[in-house]
Amino acid sequence: MNPTAGTRSGTPPAPADKGLRSGSVGLLAAVALGLSSVAPAYSIAVTLGLVTLVVGHLAPAALLLGFVPILLTAFAFRELNREMPDCGTTFVWTTRAFGPLAGWLGGGWVVQIATLIAMTALSQVGAGYLLQVLGLHGLADSTAAVTATAVLLLAALTAVARRGVRIAASLQYVLLALQLIALFGFGAAALARPGAATPSLSWLDPFAFGGLGPFAESVLLCLFIYWGWDALITVNEETSDSDRVPGRAVLVSTFVLLGTYLFTAYAAISFAGTGGTGVGLGNADNASDVLATLAPSVLGGALAEVVRLAVCVSALSALLTCLISSPRGTLSMAAHGALPAAFARIHPVHRTPAFGTTVFGAAAAGLLVLLDLVSTRFLGDAILSIGLLIACYYGITALACVWYFRRQLRNSPRDLLVKGVMPLLGGLMMLAAFARSAHDMLAADYGSTSFAGIGGVFLLGVGSIALGLPVLLAVRSRHRRFFAEGRTAVSELTVTED
Repeated sequence: MNPTAGTRSGTPPAPADKGLRSGSVGLLAAVALGLSSVAPAYSIAVTLGLVTLVVGHLAPAALLLGFVPILLTAFAFRELNREMPDCGTTFVWTTRAFGPLAGWLGGGWVVQIATLIAMTALSQVGAGYLLQVLGLHGLADSTAAVTATAVLLLAALTAVARRGVRIAASLQYVLLALQLIALFGFGAAALARPGAATPSLSWLDPFAFGGLGPFAESVLLCLFIYWGWDALITVNEETSDSDRVPGRAVLVSTFVLLGTYLFTAYAAISFAGTGGTGVGLGNADNASDVLATLAPSVLGGALAEVVRLAVCVSALSALLTCLISSPRGTLSMAAHGALPAAFARIHPVHRTPAFGTTVFGAAAAGLLVLLDLVSTRFLGDAILSIGLLIACYYGITALACVWYFRRQLRNSPRDLLVKGVMPLLGGLMMLAAFARSAHDMLAADYGSTSFAGIGGVFLLGVGSIALGLPVLLAVRSRHRRFFAEGRTAVSELTVTED
């Protein structure tokens, strides 16, 4: 297989064949993978209550404003993918724009660590809900039983991911359909219940927030609720019309998420209100899972179990998408000479990065067990720290778009807008969110743990990024060519069978 090399002028190399099964993913499958990776039922269930505690009935406005930097960043992803359709996505793009050091750390390490932490949370949540749906409430209350079930689920979904995107996408259709039916069914029933308040456009008023603090905190919470759609771009080399379909799927999936979240939020607030007692969304006891609290009153016991199943399915489908996307990121890093060659190993039959998929599944299981052994509260803080990592790599990628296309911005008003102004605004918003989050997380009472007067969430988030520095130095000593010529030189690509 011939290596593909760029030129010294900075022209990006043509996509090289890494051995993946091309043309196996269409627009609908890409959208399904993008939506599933966000886990819409799970995300709205665990985030809406927290947002409402901060801004009350303005939760829909927070969801709308939180969507703005996501949308602006999505345009950066679309334009960069058109120029460089590579399954390494942020790693490749950031390397082309800012060089191998920034590409490896900001576009590779941060993304993979954020996904790995998310996988531990998703597997635990999915396991807990599954045990509840099966009526095994005693086991659902046991940390050991939930962890053991989560490890089994990770093993099963790793096996599915190893067999290929086509099988995974087909499964995602079913899982995603259940989530959307449950959310829209819940919303329609809540709005139709006697006594439900009439929805008001004032709930979308972006100028009604009581100061910058509540506004910033609520929008930061909403960044998490949209995170994950970019996973669909990691299958761009397996997508038909790879320079266009993934970009379209990004925009479609983000707008579908916005509509779903706004409808669900309006319905929940109309039915329950924002009071601090009973089923009110202002009741702190309800914040951890709004759907589980409201579903019995809205739908009755039997259908409430369907909503519970939808949240379980949501977490598991997002976990499956993580097992698809992350190994393709490390495949690209290995193919470009930035990681050991084993990560570029392709299964001879399924044409998937089998080694990387197995490594990620095992790493997630190991991290989950480790965090549970240290403290269950520690795992909760690890989940909260993901927000820092999200804002970090989204912001870097958006700015990489502006810098990479800087010489094209005068070509047309369209180029100036979608390759310059919009990504720049999105990147600055994301980095502002990162700075604000880091400042808030410094407080010892932020989250469940603290060390030496510093919040455990801050230490985990910033610590995860800082840990990448010694790892980077170790990798740099073994992969000198990439760090010397990363912008232009592509290592020889080989397909290795298991």
